[in-house]
Amino acid sequence: MSSFGLTMAGFIAVPLKKTSEVELVKPLKNLIASTYSTADNPEDYSEALNELNKLRMNATWRTLDKHESSLDIMYRYYDQLTALEAKVPPSDIQIAFKWKDAFDKGSFFGGRMGLTVSSMAYEKVCILFNVAAMQSQIAASQNTETDEGLKLMAKLFQQASGIFNHLKNIVMSSIQQEPTPDLSPETLSALSSLMIAQAQESFFFKATNDRMKDAIIAKITAQVEDCFADALKQMQKENLKTLWEKDWIGVVAGKQAAYHGIAEYYQSQVAKSQKSVGEELSRLQHSIDLLRAAESRSSTIGLYKEWIGKAQRAFDETKKDNDFIYHEVVPDVKTLTPIGKAALAKPIPLGERLSTNFKDMFDALVPVPIHQALAAYDVRKTAIVNGEIAKLRENTQTMNGVLASLNLPAALEDTSGDTLPQSLKDKARTIRDKGGLVAIEKLIQELPDLLQRNKEILDEAERMLNDEQESDVQLRSQFKDSWTRVTSEKLTEPMRLNATKYRTIINNAMQADTFVRDKFSGHRHHITLLSKPEHELEAAVPSANPSKALKSSSTVSQLRGMMETVETIKAERDAVEAELKNVSFDLKSIFLNMLAKDGSINEPAVSVEKLGELYGGLQKRVRNSVDKQIKLMAEIETVNMDFCKEKSTNQSSATRDGTLRDLASAYDAYMELSGNLHEGTKFYNDLTHLLVTFQNKVNDFCFARKTEKEELMRDLQQSIANSSGTAPTPPPHATVSADPRKPPPRPPPPIPAHGSSQPSSAPPPPISIPQQQQIQPTAAAASNYPSGPPPPQQQLPPYPMNPQPMPMPMPPQQYAYPSYQYMQPPMPTGYNPYGGYIQQPPVGYTYPRQDQNYPPNQQTQPPYPAYPTYPQQHW
Repeated sequence: MSSFGLTMAGFIAVPLKKTSEVELVKPLKNLIASTYSTADNPEDYSEALNELNKLRMNATWRTLDKHESSLDIMYRYYDQLTALEAKVPPSDIQIAFKWKDAFDKGSFFGGRMGLTVSSMAYEKVCILFNVAAMQSQIAASQNTETDEGLKLMAKLFQQASGIFNHLKNIVMSSIQQEPTPDLSPETLSALSSLMIAQAQESFFFKATNDRMKDAIIAKITAQVEDCFADALKQMQKENLKTLWEKDWIGVVAGKQAAYHGIAEYYQSQVAKSQKSVGEELSRLQHSIDLLRAAESRSSTIGLYKEWIGKAQRAFDETKKDNDFIYHEVVPDVKTLTPIGKAALAKPIPLGERLSTNFKDMFDALVPVPIHQALAAYDVRKTAIVNGEIAKLRENTQTMNGVLASLNLPAALEDTSGDTLPQSLKDKARTIRDKGGLVAIEKLIQELPDLLQRNKEILDEAERMLNDEQESDVQLRSQFKDSWTRVTSEKLTEPMRLNATKYRTIINNAMQADTFVRDKFSGHRHHITLLSKPEHELEAAVPSANPSKALKSSSTVSQLRGMMETVETIKAERDAVEAELKNVSFDLKSIFLNMLAKDGSINEPAVSVEKLGELYGGLQKRVRNSVDKQIKLMAEIETVNMDFCKEKSTNQSSATRDGTLRDLASAYDAYMELSGNLHEGTKFYNDLTHLLVTFQNKVNDFCFARKTEKEELMRDLQQSIANSSGTAPTPPPHATVSADPRKPPPRPPPPIPAHGSSQPSSAPPPPISIPQQQQIQPTAAAASNYPSGPPPPQQQLPPYPMNPQPMPMPMPPQQYAYPSYQYMQPPMPTGYNPYGGYIQQPPVGYTYPRQDQNYPPNQQTQPPYPAYPTYPQQHW
């Protein structure tokens, strides 16, 4: 940002009004004791009154910092005054509020000008003035180089402008006498214009900081000039000139001219981009003249020096080019198109509440007549609501009892003999939507492949562990005590424990797969039927020929229609009951107006009239519902007698009933199997992630051990070579050539251990490293890797790791996949391959039991249990 933002950002802040201390607690307490409810102890409001008095002291007497916390104190006090004013008649409050003029500093011989008014409205006006003044002070103290400071500045200046504008409209009606000069409508209007001008100025700083286009900045700046011109016009009125600080008018006048000049400068840059050299020169010259005028108006020397120099340099450069190259005529600035304006700042209207999370300290405070009237109204309202709801529920219970005695609507479930019951049609449709038999078979066929994949990963991990241990045992046997590194058996113990656990999990999962396949086989035929189209399913269900006569029975269709009417009545009653409970209306404002206007409240007339408006329509709907039920029940009993007669001559077929029951059982089994198989598929996929991580850790461990082994063998080889004496000097013809194109000589074979004369076939041993570093290959080890540098590896923590949750099997009698139990992890601490799925192990699972009657008989055992639930999302 240019230095303009630092030197020119002298914002004007409005001073606060000062007040005298007043006593709030005693007058208000006496008012409550003499006027308000005698049923409530007036002392109950002492705490609230003391808090209100403390709020006033903090908001008016305490020295407030230029921070938003100071505004919060003022907001709370103003909101409490607003709430209290709505409950207490203004004429009853006899508290003398004295406030001094904000701009009057007094004289040597006298004090400051002030005004005392016994009105809470006057107190509110003065507090609002101070709120706007404090907002201007906080805004003026913000840093114009930060976005946060500029945003807060713009918000507070616009809020202050809105408050001053609001006060201008209400001050005379609130005070009802001549106010102090700071509260005159003309003063408040000028302050509102000044605040909006400074808010627009903050948008100029934001635009320059963000390096917006010259055309946009020009429009924003032109609006800044227009706002300051309006503020200057109002502030220069004869009756207001002596009110302001001595430098205010000079600052505003200087900014008005300066921003006009800056707008012309940015518009000249727009003309430059359009190759309009004449317009550019004209605007630059006008910009220089305006900025010099602003310099002369300002009391600070050199305030706009940088902008003058900037515009002058641009003018000189462009004029030189025009004199030698373009030779364009420089038009008069008055003939140029006026610069557009972008009005971004607007006064923010005063809201109903200034503070957030406002809590009325006098919420329960109402006059005695109003309190009694509200209580009587609540009694009438409660009686109506409870009576209507009780009537609805009583009649609904009666209707349900009658239908239950007639076995309705259950008796209508299967009356055709050939047509499927609607419930069975819905179940078959659900199975078809889920993919039917094909979907189940596909899931079952995928399980073996998923299982085999996991087995292969685990087998490979165990193979690598076995190979590494065999190599370690062989070298330890060869080098005896010289082989000093930690044994593989000790280091791999946690890994082998995890491998064993994983193997147990896989074995139990295989048992769970078997149980699933067995259950599917038992219900496969009926699941196949349910997967077929509806007409094929209907043809497959045995027909109950004696029942065909009921298919075209008019009594059946009548009863079904009546059952639908019954459900409609129940739904309507639920809606009516909800409406009865939700109706609410606050008569407090009506009673307050009546009390203030007439001095008394006619509660019965008001309550009965209002309750009739609110509940009249609902009461009518309740009566209609009861009448409709009485008529319907009589018709149902008559038609049901005919239906029973027809049904008694048509016995249902046992074969058909058995098939329908089997289809219903197949539906339940399908839903269970579908959920179980999806869980099983997810289990195997999640287990794959765990096993791949485990395999990677095993691979990293084996690679680190291999590197360690090579370094240890190389160290042993060198130590043996050093202990055998000084080697003889090679003959001249054996000197190594320095030619880099020739390969280096082959290193001598390693000296065998224990002084053996035969060369060893084992690779060179690595040196021993500390146990905590044994699985991390060093740079030296990587450089001596026998087949070139090792591939890049992840940074590994020291092995072995701390324990983390691991899977554990689930008992096969529950037909569920095994779950996980707490065990050593093969992954780094805190690593979660599930991305949030595995957190804690489920508890309460046991190993499978050995039961000679297992699996259980379906006729004597409970329904098929849930499919494996691991890996759970809460591992």
